[in-house]
Parts: sequence; C-alpha cells; structure tokens
Amino acid sequence: MNERAAPPPPPLQGIRVIELGNYIAGPGTAMTLGDLGAEVVKIESMEGDMARHTGHFGHAMLRAYNRSKKSIALDLRQPRGKEIARRLIAGADVLVQNLRPGAAEALGLGAEALRAQHPGLVHVSIAGFPAEAPSRDRPGYDIAAQAESGMMSVTGEPGGLPQKVGATIIDAATVQVAAQATLAALFRRERTGLGETIRVSLLEVALNLQLPNWSDYLVRGVEPTRSGDGQPMNAPAADIFRTRDGMVVVSAYVQSHWVRLCEAIGCPELAADARFLTNELRVANRPAMKEVVSARLSHCSTQECVALLTRNNIVVGVVRSYSEALAGEDFRSSRMVIDVAPNGERPGYPSFGLPYELCDTPRRPTQAAPAHGAHTEEVLRGAGFGEEEIAALHAEGVVKAEPAGAPR
Repeated sequence: MNERAAPPPPPLQGIRVIELGNYIAGPGTAMTLGDLGAEVVKIESMEGDMARHTGHFGHAMLRAYNRSKKSIALDLRQPRGKEIARRLIAGADVLVQNLRPGAAEALGLGAEALRAQHPGLVHVSIAGFPAEAPSRDRPGYDIAAQAESGMMSVTGEPGGLPQKVGATIIDAATVQVAAQATLAALFRRERTGLGETIRVSLLEVALNLQLPNWSDYLVRGVEPTRSGDGQPMNAPAADIFRTRDGMVVVSAYVQSHWVRLCEAIGCPELAADARFLTNELRVANRPAMKEVVSARLSHCSTQECVALLTRNNIVVGVVRSYSEALAGEDFRSSRMVIDVAPNGERPGYPSFGLPYELCDTPRRPTQAAPAHGAHTEEVLRGAGFGEEEIAALHAEGVVKAEPAGAPR
C-alpha cells in the first residue's frame, strides 16, 4: 500500500524576516513573506505601530497586515535597544523597513551599515519618493502618491474635482512589488550568497500602475482627462449601464467585440453607424453610444444581462457593494478568505490570504495580529538573553511586553 507523500514545505520555510514597519507597506511586505513560510519578527517602538493609534481603520490595518508575526516592543532611542535590534537582524535573512525617511540610517540600521556586517542580508526600504528625488525626505502616504503620480487627475467625473481611488491601492500594490523584489533577491542569494539593497517608492509604484496612460502620454503628449466611469481612450470600456435592478460595467472596445455586443442586444445596425464605426469615434460620441446601449440593457435584469453578454463572450461585471460582493458565489468560493486562528485570549477573525494559490502547498494556519510587544520576552530568549538580562531590560525601560490578549 502506497502512503500518501507528505506535502512540500512552504517556499520560504527557514527564512527569517525582521520588520520595522508602520501602517501598510512595510507590515504588508513582511506578512506576505510570512504567508510564504518565513518567520517574521516585528520590532515596534515603545509606542507601537502607528496604526495602533488611528481608530477603527488603524485596527483594520493591523488585522489585515500583521498576521502570524511575533511583536517585540523595543526602545531604539537607547543604545541597548539598538544593540538588541542589531543582534536580531544578525540572525535574519531579510529586513523590511518603512520608517520615516532617514530614520533607519540615523539608528544605524540603514542598508550600508548592516550589509557591511552581513553581506547576505536582503535590506528592503520603502519610502514615499525615490531615494535621489528632491522630495526624498518628505513623509510618503498612499494619498500623496495618488496625487503626485497623476492618478487623481484621471479619477473622477468630467469637470469635477480630482478624486482618490476608493482603496489604499498604492500601499497595497507596493506590498506586492516589494515582496516580488525580495523573492528575486533571495533567489539570487541562493545561487551567489550575495544579499541585496532594495528600494521601493510609493510614487514609482503609482506611476507603474498607470503604465498604459503614461505610455500614451509619453509618446503622443496628449494629457489624459477624467472620464468618470469610462476609460478615456476606449469605449465601451468600464462604462456603467443600468439594468432593471442594478448596474453593470461592460468592456467591448475591440472592434469584433463591439460588433458582437451590437448583435447580442438586437441592434446589429449600430456596428455600421457612422458615429460608432471605430473605437476613436465611440470615444468621441460616448454619450450617444451609452444611450443606445442603455436603452436595450435597461430592460434586462442584472442576471439576464450577465447571462446574455457572457453567452456572446463580452466582458461584463456586476457593480456590487461590499455586502453584495460578500454574498456572491464567486466571493464565497474564493480561497483567499481565511479564518485567522485565535491568539491568546483574543478572538479570531476572517481575513484574506495570498491572492494566488500554490496548488501543491497547503495554506499554513495563521495567527491573529499580535498585541504590542506580545512576544518581547520570547524573542529575547530566542536571541540568547537570560532571565536576569530580560528583567534588567524591563527595569531600564528598553523593552516592554503586553499580555497576548491586551487591546491593540
């Protein structure tokens, strides 16, 4: 009888990550590596991750981006605190930091200083602006990157004010970009033994997210404008159409798709209409195009519309609220949704895992985001500190620990 083979270990098993992070970009990068099997130790200031002090949304950030980490509360302003941090980093493979610009260097924890001592270290720094930019010393938040990259200028209704995207999209994308760069650096280190210094800026990520817009602007010099629900250069593309009981977005700007759409809604003659013969003409005559398509789709229910367009291989999406998305079968069948295991006395909660599957590698159990300093003494013991040393560090105010179930 053949025994079933044991599943392979997670890809980053045995990798140790130290995080000096606040809010989303740094913590999220470290957590992504943790989801892939790395051990993650979060070094927090004596005040803690700044998200701990920003109400409900801050607590949501903590839950979302700090699963399965160990938290040590450490006063990096004191020499002993810096010494402990360097000792922890000496045993690590990766350091991820998104402290305010220049802070890591001032603490002696910049890439140049640390990699001189540990050439194999992968040092990841996340900032608002590129390292050589005039604005490099400015604090960087998602919203500043949206504004300064041009993203807000193309978001919103025509003639209205620029708008931000309705989620922290730059921070979230930066997490994936920084994790990708880290994985590449770790792969090279396996072959060469060499570490890497990685710099990621929110501004550059925001620019990259708009690559088609910027590619067109750099070549033609035509400033993109706000177009509300439609894409500025394509039609119909992301255009909203009302159904009998809701709304859908439709994408059919490729000429063959437009012809199929016209046939599907029972108006094949629209494909030959002089106003709509090409994508450029449909963009120029978008209101008229939307009016004629809406006149047909508005008689269908949302589900009828989805079924009709899907049968004809037309891209269509239902515009859903969060509650509607949560109730949808596609959402409920997603393996992204995970149950976060309780941590001490704190109840668990639902969250999202990685936005992809490693089909041969089972998902690891995941723990709730830690309380501030919940693992201080455990981490210190693991680094070789004795009980008397730990007691002295507490007495000197170098470290602090909160019970596992303490409020965040």
